[in-house]
Amino acid sequence: MEPLSFPRLRQIIADLGSVGVAFSGGTDSTLLLALCRDVLGPERVLALTVLSELTPAAERERAAELARALGVRHVQMPFPALAHPDITANRPDRCYHCKKAVFGRLLEIVRAEGLSVLVHGANADDLQDYRPGMRAAEELGVRAPLLEAGLTKAEIRELSRQLGLPTADLPSMACLASRIPYGVPLTAEALARVDAAEEFLRREWGLRQVRVRDHFPLARLEVPEEDIPRLAALSARREVARRLRELGYRYVTLDLEGFRSGSLNPPESAVRNTE
Repeated sequence: MEPLSFPRLRQIIADLGSVGVAFSGGTDSTLLLALCRDVLGPERVLALTVLSELTPAAERERAAELARALGVRHVQMPFPALAHPDITANRPDRCYHCKKAVFGRLLEIVRAEGLSVLVHGANADDLQDYRPGMRAAEELGVRAPLLEAGLTKAEIRELSRQLGLPTADLPSMACLASRIPYGVPLTAEALARVDAAEEFLRREWGLRQVRVRDHFPLARLEVPEEDIPRLAALSARREVARRLRELGYRYVTLDLEGFRSGSLNPPESAVRNTE
């Protein structure tokens, strides 16, 4: 059965007329792109993917493949995130400054293409998380149809399954900057180190969900609780430690609390989405 909010979501999209979709290739933005294509027609939809030092390489590749599969025109926009001091400073409001700059650039493309509005894939669950970037979207008039229709992450996954989208059960992703503690300036070296470490753990150990929190020279690995015993085995410990030392880490730890989205967020963000 379709979620009750699905007809409302289709109407919200229909009223937009034509859209540019901020498209990462994740579960939320893929559903949004697919529905915009179905409701508005592919000629009125443009997928917009940001290419920056903050984006995992695997995510960039997946976005391009999905846009092709959905038959939607796709523009990849280079964005030198580390050229922006308010981003590299990595303060707790980093995401606000990053989204403000990124959405500003995407809006230029949307206007040049003669499209009506820019949309992004925020959902109702994001209101319970620390998402300072949502304020930037609101200030710039970037719409969030999934959020406006009240869809939760669980409903988005179910609807994605109904539509046969390959991203229905895709683990949540996040920009690489979320692996660096606030207050530690972002560098290209640190972001590339984290990306390579996580790609190794996904590829060689079959981990669907993993975060390498960069407390350089220490790497703190967060994996789902069911994967902790496997990585704690002697052979795994030696192999993982060896590879991460090759990437520059001196110490490698396995977080016994397991994977936690936003574990480096400010303490007050655990209660509500604040700045």
